[in-house]
Amino acid sequence: MKTTAPAIKISVLTAVLFAVTPVHASTGEQLRARDLGITPGIMTPGEFNAITDVSGISVGHFTLVRGDNIRTGATAILPHQSNLYQNKVPAAAVIANGFGKMMGYSQIHELGEIETPIVLTNTLNVPEAAQAVIEWTLQREGNENVRSVNAIVGETNDGYLNDIRGRHLDSNMMRSAIEAATSGPVKEGCIGAGTGTRAFGWKGGIGTSSRVLSTSLGGYTVGVLVQSNYGGVLQIDGVPIGKELNQYFLRDEVNKGADGSIMIIVATDAPLVSRNLRRLANRALAGLARTGSSMTNGSGDYVIAFSTAESVRRTPQRRSAVARAQELPNDLMSPLFQAVIEATEEAIYDSLFMATSTSSMFEGKAVTIHKLPIDKVVEILRKYGR
Repeated sequence: MKTTAPAIKISVLTAVLFAVTPVHASTGEQLRARDLGITPGIMTPGEFNAITDVSGISVGHFTLVRGDNIRTGATAILPHQSNLYQNKVPAAAVIANGFGKMMGYSQIHELGEIETPIVLTNTLNVPEAAQAVIEWTLQREGNENVRSVNAIVGETNDGYLNDIRGRHLDSNMMRSAIEAATSGPVKEGCIGAGTGTRAFGWKGGIGTSSRVLSTSLGGYTVGVLVQSNYGGVLQIDGVPIGKELNQYFLRDEVNKGADGSIMIIVATDAPLVSRNLRRLANRALAGLARTGSSMTNGSGDYVIAFSTAESVRRTPQRRSAVARAQELPNDLMSPLFQAVIEATEEAIYDSLFMATSTSSMFEGKAVTIHKLPIDKVVEILRKYGR
């Protein structure tokens, strides 16, 4: 998508210049789960094994790496390429544990729809992200008379690797993530909103995956994107990786090692309205649980699910008169449930595998969050017969 504001162009260039600073040191090759033969579930991924396998969806990142302690960014997800405010998509949001600052939840819950891009970022830059979403929406052609915008912003706290109190992301930077959104392969790991995150004590980040139902089951696609920043007892494909590597929640002290958050964005082209999208979002939490999440008191575990299907889109015509949506019935939902569980699980693995070790300063001390050691993970998986 084309960037129009000069300030945004400057921000993007600045971020690129900062990003060449040698602060990341990979401890192993960047590989997705499938590159290692880890194929959760029974279903087949889409062409890119990404949320963008759902037609019309685009994803953009803005990454800010500066000095010795700024490691943050934003990631934007656009459900379709036409005017989102005028052509809203049905949606639902669910919470496993609500220690989070997600913006826009109440209107999704009340009206069952999304009217803006979804932006993910760090906890203390949520207001700047909302400002960017609102300004971007108001400036779309056809929105000249709009006087209310429900900006959707999700967050996790990257305050260990990032100077979060500095609130270094401005609205132009946030907007550049929206403007940069494209279809096709999605960059993963330490990028955008995943730049400063960590998961299970290792480096977390952005991950994505998809599943395509067979023609006999409708041929629908389910895509998932995650921003992983949480903890627990890591397991991969049922193998207790965290225990084997001696790094897991409650190993040393009670109440330490698992607080954090995750944002899970679920998209599908199946014609679902908000009621069944809520059911789909709940199943994504089963995928989260498969990875060993503890969903602790200090964790914000949120899922936003939406449908891109034309038959259920909330167009101006359908909002101004009685309309009948062509929606999938309850009895055909179960394959989609399986798909979202598998795609969520794999997206989380990819957020770990595609991350790189990251160093920063925290409270005056040099710190490093290491990449999940792929070579050791492979050895453990072989030990368990994978």
